[in-house]
Amino acid sequence: MPLTPRLMTARSRDEAHRASTPLELFFDLCFVVAVAQAGGRLVHALAAGHTADGIVHYLMIFFGIWWAWMNFTWFASAYDIDDTLYRVVTLVQIAGVLVLAAGVPRAFDDADYRLVVSGYLVMRLALCSQWLRAALSETDAGARRTAMRYAGGVALCQAGWVVTLLVVHAGPAGFAAMAVAEMLVPWWAERTSKSPWHPGHIAERYGLFTLIVLGETVAAATVAVQEAMDEHHSLGELLPIAGGGLLIVFAAWWIYFAVPIHEYLANARSGFLWGYGHFLVFGSAAAIGAGMEVAVEQAVGKAEISVRAASAAVTIPAAVFLLTVWLLHSRHFKRTAAQQLTLPLCALGVLAATLAGGSAVLVAGLATALTVAVGVTLASRDAPESAV
Repeated sequence: MPLTPRLMTARSRDEAHRASTPLELFFDLCFVVAVAQAGGRLVHALAAGHTADGIVHYLMIFFGIWWAWMNFTWFASAYDIDDTLYRVVTLVQIAGVLVLAAGVPRAFDDADYRLVVSGYLVMRLALCSQWLRAALSETDAGARRTAMRYAGGVALCQAGWVVTLLVVHAGPAGFAAMAVAEMLVPWWAERTSKSPWHPGHIAERYGLFTLIVLGETVAAATVAVQEAMDEHHSLGELLPIAGGGLLIVFAAWWIYFAVPIHEYLANARSGFLWGYGHFLVFGSAAAIGAGMEVAVEQAVGKAEISVRAASAAVTIPAAVFLLTVWLLHSRHFKRTAAQQLTLPLCALGVLAATLAGGSAVLVAGLATALTVAVGVTLASRDAPESAV
């Protein structure tokens, strides 16, 4: 690793053996702290019956977490040169992530965004410096202009967040306006020249973050079951939730990784829709774990909601995950109508499981497991490259 800074030249989209680095994996693990904080606050809101407010705040907080992760991921895919300066600036971004995570409870419960915005400010200043470094290193005029547009757009949006959340206190409407502005920055920046992100690397990065979020879901549900058992509640009340939830997570993993999505990204005109769609993939995956915690609390009498509401806390995000993965991944690899309908019908079945009372999570888990079995059977018969 070079000790002195060098030119931040763009990496090739056709680079062989392009894999995630240990620094990127460390970055992801630190983000999971923020994901866990958002999921934990969602549990408290849903269990207390504050469903609408809880969902709105969860979506707002999760957008901030996801967008900060995505900004770094796509930049790193194009310009990661792994020298000392790059590592130090990335570690500064990680510090910002941890500040953001510390501010999640206050933002969720009291709409106090001071810590969240402070953490974001640290991350965005570091990211701007990376884009400016790339611009100074670029010899291609179009690529230099793109890097400068990214740096300027990120800086302007960060100023907008400060005004919207700390000065004006604009609430959800202001947040939504700023979220749209943020998502327009890449579209505007890359109108002059496309950044050289690597399809295989991006597919791996998104896949790894999906794994981490699903792992956090399992961990959250395990802790909830453990705490309920420690209070001497019957295993019979908890086993259907634990078993069904585990089946849902296993099926979610199988379905997400069933197709070689890097092949689609390599030929796609733009990765924007695919990348942006993962807000729902990551958000719903994390919400499944929160829903399982709510279902456990309801089963042992600690939640102030009905059985059906607790069941919906699991089935709705599970259905969203299935439909989104179908839209972003699976449908591009399906050859027959039966294959195309498998995941949408499963999503409807999972939603219908909400009506199954205390067995809803188990029924939803069995439905997703059946979907995997049907998908594997259809794939082996009609399209060997697609497992679900």
